[in-house]
Amino acid sequence: MKRRVFPTPNSNLEFSFMPDIMKNSYRRDILEKHIDDSDLFRIFGTLHNYIYANDGSSTQQVFEEILKVIFAKLEDEAYSDGKYKFFIFDSEYEKAEAGESCEFRRRIEELFDRAKSRYSDVLEKNDRLKLSNMSLAFTVKHFQDYEFKGAEKDIKGAAFQKFVSNNLRRERGQFFTPDPVVNFMVRITKPSSKTKFLDPACGTGGFLYSVIKYVCNNELKNKKSDSSSRQFYSNINGIEINQSVARVAKLRLLLEGLSSNGVLCVNSLSNWKELSEIARKNNFPNDDLKSKYDLILTNPPFGSQGKITDKSFLIRFDLAHRWTKVYNGWNKEQSLQNGQSPEILFLERCIDLLNNEGVLGIVLPNGMFENPSFGYIREHIRKRAKILAVIALPPGTFIPHGTGVKASLLFIQRLNEKKLQMAIKNDYSIFFSIVSKIGYEGNKNGSVIYKRNPDGEIVKDGKGKPIIDEDLSEIEENFELFIKGRFIENENTFCIKNSDVEDRFDANYYKPEYRFLKEKLLKAEAVRLIDVVDIVSQKSQQLRKGNNKIRYVELSDVNSIYGELISYEEMYAYEAPSRASYELKEGYLITAVAGNSTGTKSHASALVIKDFNGCICTNGFRVLRPRNINPFYLLSFLKSDCFLRQMYQKRTGAAIPAVSEDDLKNILVPLLPTKEQERIAKKIKDSFELRLRSRNLIDGVSKIFDSELLST
Repeated sequence: MKRRVFPTPNSNLEFSFMPDIMKNSYRRDILEKHIDDSDLFRIFGTLHNYIYANDGSSTQQVFEEILKVIFAKLEDEAYSDGKYKFFIFDSEYEKAEAGESCEFRRRIEELFDRAKSRYSDVLEKNDRLKLSNMSLAFTVKHFQDYEFKGAEKDIKGAAFQKFVSNNLRRERGQFFTPDPVVNFMVRITKPSSKTKFLDPACGTGGFLYSVIKYVCNNELKNKKSDSSSRQFYSNINGIEINQSVARVAKLRLLLEGLSSNGVLCVNSLSNWKELSEIARKNNFPNDDLKSKYDLILTNPPFGSQGKITDKSFLIRFDLAHRWTKVYNGWNKEQSLQNGQSPEILFLERCIDLLNNEGVLGIVLPNGMFENPSFGYIREHIRKRAKILAVIALPPGTFIPHGTGVKASLLFIQRLNEKKLQMAIKNDYSIFFSIVSKIGYEGNKNGSVIYKRNPDGEIVKDGKGKPIIDEDLSEIEENFELFIKGRFIENENTFCIKNSDVEDRFDANYYKPEYRFLKEKLLKAEAVRLIDVVDIVSQKSQQLRKGNNKIRYVELSDVNSIYGELISYEEMYAYEAPSRASYELKEGYLITAVAGNSTGTKSHASALVIKDFNGCICTNGFRVLRPRNINPFYLLSFLKSDCFLRQMYQKRTGAAIPAVSEDDLKNILVPLLPTKEQERIAKKIKDSFELRLRSRNLIDGVSKIFDSELLST
């Protein structure tokens, strides 16, 4: 990074009284100084800590003030024609320390006023530098030695992004898309210098920066700053609703020596007229945004953002309407939902922003890929676009960035109706992959993980650099082979025909092991569970009278090893939890449909014996009334890997996994020959009787002790 070195004037000579010839001869000689991103990041950190301690400002206020000073410095570097104003003399610094007023503040404020006029969409007219004289002096002294405009991009960008991430996330509860994910999404979509790119929820500009870096490294590295490269930069656009965050994105582009016009501060979900007017007013490269972009990569706000409820806002979106499930799909109703999540509206808006054959890569919470209630969203996507790829991210991907949300990447291509129908007719293939190694630990610190050899030593590349342990690169290579029609399937990367994709998009659901199991079961003429049982769906009448004494059964009251109910809790009906639901009968079976153990070896299934007849169970169970099947044979199936793997496949939900009743009904049950069923059923029944005898023997011994020691 370049450092400026300049002489210190006579401490008794005030700058405002220096002769013009002396002012004009005051130039800073440029020296090369090597600096890495951690050095620059430490400078940012030093400034933050100093201002935080001395001005009594909040973290967010400190962050905002540092950004203002950087805007002033960039104004000085870009538009001062060599007559720089961003500096402080030692004499001025000493005055600031003594609490005296000095000339330097006027110079910095003049620069900031010029910056406000130049960047009026992110710097407000009444914005001012709120730092005390001493804190401003301290900041200017640390920044004046370095020329941001001439700094190495990778070093400057890395340091600035670390500073931004640490401060914005800490104060605002926001999280950023991890760089490995951003760079992967860019590499897999391969933008070119002619690509019209947009991130409609650009945050601090991570995707913008990555696209610029990718194209410059792969296409423009041997070109000078000609018209083609200038056109490319104007094609890189971002929209951000939050003014403070948009300010950061603009600043990031300015630090790269680019125009900041490519970042627009507005709500991407606004109506098209409003978007066009604001874009035109702020010299945004594309003032007519609809159907304009070749590529959109984005991570829209989701999680704890709340729902949008403004009816005048919602009416613009198909996905804000109510949808009803019908036999062959979903129907959109005229009425609106009471509210809709921003990420759902962003998804629809992104598709609208794409031109024909434009590609969207978007980070979405897993619920949108798997939850039955979101089936209408998935149908909306399939009716408007060709699905290119679904890539599941590891559970801890976003933990270092402020949230534990589980997410996946969706890549789709918008096609007109004719081309889409042709793709469907040809039964196009969809690429699925499951990322197992993201390259860092899924904890608060996000420590980098390196590959190690069998002896535990870190593996290094040919240049002696440690190799990060990740599989994104391999997935990228596999996707490229898939595009070329030379795809090789493995456990975590596979492709599925569009006709085989059900009402779910989640990659884990289509893992080869589940497909092979289903093929075997169908070949064995397995039947659906609903074909051999009735599912009890009516709440027990016992719960209607509050003073009724009931016996209540929870998931923990099942011995999952033996498939037995082992205990219950007595209470009045009015004391029962709201989840108390179904009445048990002798000979019925129960199986869990909710909880982290669903589909695992600890999955709770049991046969109801006489002692538990009339108990009430939680709605975390489904009660099965056997029909044309031996209950002991059915219990043996509920304990099998065949059942557990199907249940695990069909789980949805992140916090509390669950299996829907429709999915439970469609679990495939293999019906072995009658004699084999009878043999299995007899063994299960015999084991029940043996355990009953064992318990009776133990109870008898206990009673001997009680009668001998506790009798009076």
